[in-house]
Amino acid sequence: MICLGTTAIIETRILVFHVKKRNSHRKPKRLFIEEAEVQSQSQTQFKSSSSSSASSALLLLHTRRSSLKPKHHMATERGNNASSSLILTSGASGRINALFSLRALRSLMMLINAFFLLLLLPFRGRKRTASSSSSSSSSSPSIIALAEKSPKEERQQRGPVVRVPTAIVPWKSSSSSPVDQEVAARRALAKLRVVQDDDENSVRQFSIFGTPRGETLFTQSWTPVSVNVRGVVILMHGLNEHSGRYSDFAKQLNSNGFKVYGMDWIGHGGSEGLHAYVPSLDYAVTDMKSFLEKVLAENPGLPCFCFGHSTGAAIILKAMLDPKVESSIEGVVLTSPAVGVQPSHPIFVVIAPIASFLLPRYQISAANKKGMPVSRDPAALVAKYSDPLVYTGSIRVRTGYEILRITSYLQQNLSKLRVPFLVLHGTADTVTDPEASQKLYNEASSTDKSIKLFDGLLHDLLFEPERDAIAKDIIDWLNQRI
Repeated sequence: MICLGTTAIIETRILVFHVKKRNSHRKPKRLFIEEAEVQSQSQTQFKSSSSSSASSALLLLHTRRSSLKPKHHMATERGNNASSSLILTSGASGRINALFSLRALRSLMMLINAFFLLLLLPFRGRKRTASSSSSSSSSSPSIIALAEKSPKEERQQRGPVVRVPTAIVPWKSSSSSPVDQEVAARRALAKLRVVQDDDENSVRQFSIFGTPRGETLFTQSWTPVSVNVRGVVILMHGLNEHSGRYSDFAKQLNSNGFKVYGMDWIGHGGSEGLHAYVPSLDYAVTDMKSFLEKVLAENPGLPCFCFGHSTGAAIILKAMLDPKVESSIEGVVLTSPAVGVQPSHPIFVVIAPIASFLLPRYQISAANKKGMPVSRDPAALVAKYSDPLVYTGSIRVRTGYEILRITSYLQQNLSKLRVPFLVLHGTADTVTDPEASQKLYNEASSTDKSIKLFDGLLHDLLFEPERDAIAKDIIDWLNQRI
């Protein structure tokens, strides 16, 4: 038994030596592991099998010889004699496979890391280039001019570089963008008109109202001088115009004891924003509610009314659907309200949502109805379209879509309206639909409601030849509710 075991060990070592010599150029580390495994396994078998037969040692030797065959033969052997290999090797081959699997995994991770490093390397270079180019582009024109000069001239003319903290630089300036320049010009003109108005019976003032969004709106007021104030009227202008256009009507209200407040909503008149661009009419509704709170706080105990024209009337109607706002208002007057609007072509209703998302500020001339009159008074038309504060360009896509959206909302919620109202509309109006005003009157839940349709009159009722009679109807309706 001892001789057979010793012979098996010696014969195994000789076999390992020959195999190692034959394949010394291939995987030396693996052969070293195999030799150690064979020695340990043989000694274990020798010590633990003193009572076993010589055939077991021979079987062990045969198994070890077969395990030292090339890799593809070893794989075939394992597939055929899986159970016997598992018992005779005590899991050594499984441990070697696990070792090589872990090594392969580490190699794979190193390759992946190297791949990502190669990808990130050019981006890091671009970032430095971009930062340097951005810093150079943000330099002043004088510095850029110095960079183009010769080094000698640069040394002679270059002065000390002064870095200004960002806190000192205003967030917005008149030269920061064309839009800001336009807003500054429009606001300056709106202020100038207020200051130059020296009517003896009314005091006209302006103020800047801040919105929760951080924007500023131009507002103004008309206060009667010799008449006691009996009520307050908040005035909301229509699309593309401004509150200053209703100065004559405001002074008529002053003479009847009403103090008037006007607000240029976003993108109009002296208010902030691209001219006639309305990102959302919900902004105007929210701004109107905030402005209403300010007016009520300044005039406690006085009845408050709202007047709105066209889209301004639609803004008021949507605000009145809020029960809190509706409870603080005694009544509203609506001229040519934008409850129903028909675009020049039905296709605009379909493409408006997509176009307003992709090209919100794009001006589409085809959406305007050509030759669409708004007044039968030539002097009123000249005054309107020569006013720099009135927008005369093509409607912007988002603005048109917002009008369609608010009219659709109002059409679905007319029955929820409970505030007292007076609606006036010309039957020849081609901008807003007079039949929609009739629908408003029919479906509103208000118990105090009135409607007046003027045969043959156009959109701008307070600028028609019959403006005085229309203003009298409005004032009479207000006086009856004080």
